[in-house]
Amino acid sequence: MDKFEKLRDMESFSDDMFNRIFGFQQKLHPAWNTTLSFDQRIQDLPLHYLVFSNPDRDPKQFGSTVAPYYPLRGEMRTLAHYIKQVAQNPVVCDLHPGNGFTGSLLAREGVKVIGVRDAQAKPNQIKDFYDGACYEMREARIEQIGFAFDVALSSWMPAGENFTPQILRYTPKLIIFIHTDHVDETTHIPQTGTPEAFRDLPARYQLIAEWSITRPQDMFHEIWPDLSQNIEETRRVKIYADAPFHHLAAPGDELGGEKYPWENELDMILLALEAKTHLRAMGHQL
Repeated sequence: MDKFEKLRDMESFSDDMFNRIFGFQQKLHPAWNTTLSFDQRIQDLPLHYLVFSNPDRDPKQFGSTVAPYYPLRGEMRTLAHYIKQVAQNPVVCDLHPGNGFTGSLLAREGVKVIGVRDAQAKPNQIKDFYDGACYEMREARIEQIGFAFDVALSSWMPAGENFTPQILRYTPKLIIFIHTDHVDETTHIPQTGTPEAFRDLPARYQLIAEWSITRPQDMFHEIWPDLSQNIEETRRVKIYADAPFHHLAAPGDELGGEKYPWENELDMILLALEAKTHLRAMGHQL
């Protein structure tokens, strides 16, 4: 079968996608309704709003609408695979939880996750977006965490801050960083943390796994010119292990599982971008 055969459905796919983008913009999408279950809130969540924020967001008051990046199911299952090896019932501390969205996706893979949210931190536009069935949110500063935990999850450390020294005081068995190297062209401040936050760890902590996901430049605009442009951004995931855990087993091919709703949209977009690149290489003017 032609790998691009799926693109024959692009017209109906585009209509559905625009309807969902418009519905979310008008706050008709279940994601805005905190009384619904997490399953209901993420159903048909537009990928567009895991890349961009809602047009009415005031950046002086709020962080990203849902999350600063789109998580992938395979990533969460991989993280859970490593986490489950460090203790019988490991506890993960979600250190910059925002609204709890990303931490909840990890918790749904069968690990206990507790978010510690600094009351002084800028909230997401959708302030609470977590799965209360498996994720707990607490109000606390990083230096005031009052419970024991095995794994520190530092997802999107606040720009220009280095919280790694505070994290190390708890001597977690694993430290998971999700960050980007991108530096804001206007402020010249790193978009996440500082460079040393993700590399200058004591010798006892060894990098045991890492991968990166690159968000293509203009991933929507290239296919639908009416949609906004975006910069290319590479998101990095790094897992550091304390000395007794340097040799944790890597996951095999068994980490399948159904993808998140927004990944179906991502697959279609990446396929369309690949098709355009292929046609241009053949000399077609697009």
